[in-house]
Amino acid sequence: MTTKSDWAAPHPRLATPEAVISVGMLIASGFVLWQTLSIPVSPMYAKVGPTVFPLVTAIGLALLAVLLLVQAFRGGWQHEEEKEISQDWKSLGFVAAGLLCNVSLIRPFGFTAASVIMFVLVTHGFGSRQPLRNAFIGLLLALTAYFGFAKLLGVNIGGGLIENLLGA
Repeated sequence: MTTKSDWAAPHPRLATPEAVISVGMLIASGFVLWQTLSIPVSPMYAKVGPTVFPLVTAIGLALLAVLLLVQAFRGGWQHEEEKEISQDWKSLGFVAAGLLCNVSLIRPFGFTAASVIMFVLVTHGFGSRQPLRNAFIGLLLALTAYFGFAKLLGVNIGGGLIENLLGA
């Protein structure tokens, strides 16, 4: 039951950063939908074709974006304590550098080497200060992914130095 004081309570303000993220997600879902609708579909597919999973992804992303936008209009999803914490731009820089290294090094050095470098930089950005351990873990994960795609699925995801040494 609502009381008179509930009516007089001030409405929360729009949380602009959260709204920007929500709108960005909505735009991304529109892009996924647009690209999905451009996939040629053979009439041989009865029900499940190449567009089913991208359509589900686009719809799910749009739904989450709308829910986040509603939260942004209600004041955002961050607690007040979280809003007071300053951004760690150095850590963000390590994560971004890892992603950029992966994109730029995958062609000249191969999937595994680029993924290991990315893994080490991203883990450093998240606070780990054990680069040798992280490189070993990244190597195991990257080789598992590479051989999973290359050998089991027959998909070439960028062989390079390490893959050549292993005779892949």
